[in-house]
Amino acid sequence: MPEPHSAPDPRGSAPRFRRPAPLLFEPSDNKEESEQFFDLDTITDPRELLERSTELALAFRAAADRAVEFQAMAAAQLADPKRFDRLSDAAVAERGDWSEDYARKMIEFGRELLADRGPQ
Repeated sequence: MPEPHSAPDPRGSAPRFRRPAPLLFEPSDNKEESEQFFDLDTITDPRELLERSTELALAFRAAADRAVEFQAMAAAQLADPKRFDRLSDAAVAERGDWSEDYARKMIEFGRELLADRGPQ
């Protein structure tokens, strides 16, 4: 790889190359050592901790359920026989890191979800 060239010296002499300034100190790392999990570890009241952690668990569960629905719809679309580049159940299983039997169930579930959505 060729070396970059310096801009010409306005005085007409050959360009001067400058060395980078030496690093005299180690940059500080502003990240806090302990990892916070939605501030749950800062809550001291057990009632409040149970309430907040339950809210989070329910929210994550709902998000996971929704993500599974999107997985199923994508699997159904990839395995759609009307597609010229349709994937086999085995190929869908491989992409989803599933067993082939589970992929077939997800494809069927996705077809039901897509049918419920209607035309887009």
